[in-house]
Order: sequence, then structure tokens, then C-alpha cells
Amino acid sequence: MTRILVVDDNPAVRHYLRAILEQQPSWEVCDEARTGGEALQRIKKAAPDVVLLDFQMPDLNGLDVARQMSSNFPQIPILMITIHFSRQLADAAKKAGVMGACSKTDVGSIVEAVNAILHHETYFPVSGGADRNEPAAI
Repeated sequence: MTRILVVDDNPAVRHYLRAILEQQPSWEVCDEARTGGEALQRIKKAAPDVVLLDFQMPDLNGLDVARQMSSNFPQIPILMITIHFSRQLADAAKKAGVMGACSKTDVGSIVEAVNAILHHETYFPVSGGADRNEPAAI
């Protein structure tokens, strides 16, 4: 079973993401966090297999959390999810150690992105599709 931590300050979004992810038979949302600080505490307590991380949160933004995670827990892949997806954000996310980024509103890309990073690929959508087959730095 793949254990996923969902990090988003909006409870409705966390519920939506849980519903999408748990449709996959081998995936389970093992925990949820409302803030970046809460996410880091939960990861220390029980490391998930994957983290879905919101970009905008009230305490730390997703890039700050990703930098700390990449430094302290480099084995845990991160998928950044955001309403405000852009090429600039994707580039900043890559530099912060994120393995993929996509829009919260695109259900298909969320599932595809989680699947890609579980297979040690990156996932950064571009206008013509997804930039997938880059080997991940592990």
C-alpha cells in the first residue's frame, strides 16, 4: 500500500484529494496536514511514501516546506499542487527538490503525477503534455 500525506490548508480540498487518491486500489491517504509546519511534524513522526503539498499555506509556503523536506527526507518524493500553476512555479519547485507539480483542478494529472513520481520520474506539465521521463535524482 502506498501511503500518501496530503498537505493543504483547505479541508474541502483535502477531502477532494483524498477521494481522488483513494480511488486507486493500492493508494491510501495515511494522514493530512493543514500547514507546512504541521506537515514537517507529521513526516518526522511517520514518514509517508509520497507527499502532496499545496503551494500557498498560511505559515510556510510549499517551496519552503519542500526545501526542508528535500534536505531532511530526500527519499520522500513531493508533488506540489496549486491553483496558480505556472512555468515559473514549476522551475522554482524543481530547484526546491519537488519531483512534480500540477493543478489541483486537473484530477487526471494528479493521479498521473503521483504515478510518475512513484516510478522515480518527474512530472511537470507543459503546453503540449507532461515532461515525464526525466530520471529522478535520488
